[in-house]
Amino acid sequence: MNDLPVGKWLLDALLGPRPSPGAQAGDAGAHGWRVPADDVPHARTWMSWPSRRSIWGRHLAGVQQDIALVARTVAAYEPVIMCAPDDVTAEDATAACGPGVTVVDSIPTDDLWMRDTCAVFRRDGRGALDAVGLNFNGWGRKQAHHDDAEVAWAVAEFNRMAFSEAEFVGEGGSIETDGDGTVMATESSLVNKNRNRGMSREDIERAVLAAYGAEQMIWVPGVRGRDITDNHIDVTSRFVRPGVVLVQVPPDDRNDVWARDAREQYAILSAATDAKGRRLQVIRVDGPDRVRSRSSTFVDSYLNFHLVNGAVVTAQFGDARTDAAARRTLAEAFPGRQVVQLDVDRLMGGGGGIHCSTMHQPVP
Repeated sequence: MNDLPVGKWLLDALLGPRPSPGAQAGDAGAHGWRVPADDVPHARTWMSWPSRRSIWGRHLAGVQQDIALVARTVAAYEPVIMCAPDDVTAEDATAACGPGVTVVDSIPTDDLWMRDTCAVFRRDGRGALDAVGLNFNGWGRKQAHHDDAEVAWAVAEFNRMAFSEAEFVGEGGSIETDGDGTVMATESSLVNKNRNRGMSREDIERAVLAAYGAEQMIWVPGVRGRDITDNHIDVTSRFVRPGVVLVQVPPDDRNDVWARDAREQYAILSAATDAKGRRLQVIRVDGPDRVRSRSSTFVDSYLNFHLVNGAVVTAQFGDARTDAAARRTLAEAFPGRQVVQLDVDRLMGGGGGIHCSTMHQPVP
């Protein structure tokens, strides 16, 4: 097991006290701060080791194996820091992930979904980084989150990085950004009293734009109350680059609530323009015709991928036709990056995927 390079007492001495809960992100754009797109060079990827049987039950061991596989895969391209709740679970994580993954036990976590609990990193015009917390509240108080609520500032502290809190409640997976002034999100996730009671859509939009340093927000309705996230956009629609979006569309014979939502996202984004006035180019990705899992919470998303330095790490579902088609589409969308497809069915059965379980930290 590897621990923090310096003790917490020394970090406290170097950094001073933790920013108060009232510290706010402010108008990032006015100060040159902006959340960059996922495709910028990364310093590292942050992950979290699942350890709580109270959350995962009998599925815990399988989910741990999938998280270890994701960590080892990402570590072949860039450094990975895996947060574990304590020294015992850190030893388990180190044994599973191997020497290529750095495991720390000084940033306790409740669950594995680091995309939602970690800080969101921003750059200014000179390349400096700061970190913003999105006030994680367990996806609307649906799950215990005592430790996960503290992860964002703890990661900022680890990096000796300025930290502030956004003026809304959300999760990193609930907002997609092109890094060029445009963000997109589902209303079901953010315009929701379980996160932002008393705030109008306009209030939330202003707060998101301020935190992300963006000028325009594209909303899609989403699906409320059917999954723990209230339908994060990063499962269905992702930015490739400014002006270009990928949207996963289900087979024609599916007409469930998720299929209807995906088709609606495709239609809305196909008619949308971004902050620079560009009409979005929407690239369709066909979802799998069949999957190996029978879990009702299974996420059959090729688009919940994680971009790393030199690669795209995504899922495969055992559907030879659509797996291959998704691999080709991602290779064309991100030229110069290797497309790596993993069987992480146990992770996807938990209601999230590879992007959900990772958070990239840009290089300064």
